[in-house]
Amino acid sequence: MALLKLTRDNFETEVLNSTLPVLIDFYADWCGPCRMLGPVIDEIAEEATDFKVGKVNIDEQPELATKYQVMSVPTLVVIKNGEVANRVTGVTPKQKILDMIE
Repeated sequence: MALLKLTRDNFETEVLNSTLPVLIDFYADWCGPCRMLGPVIDEIAEEATDFKVGKVNIDEQPELATKYQVMSVPTLVVIKNGEVANRVTGVTPKQKILDMIE
């Protein structure tokens, strides 16, 4: 599936009303660890068939970062049926990210 750029305008449709689980990468362009994790997230998005993958730039979407209590980046949040099902902060190995979605 394609990597989604999530904003407050499409968040409800793409995430909260999604029938599939959604992995969200909260990141910032200035964040070194975010840049390290970026290619892993891109790879997961390319391989995903039964879940969606999206990114939220916390500088462009501060209200989403606040709503999901993102205190540091990168933070990964899994949302299923409109609810937070899992979350982790920091650079995380690909397999651990995939395990979060299960």
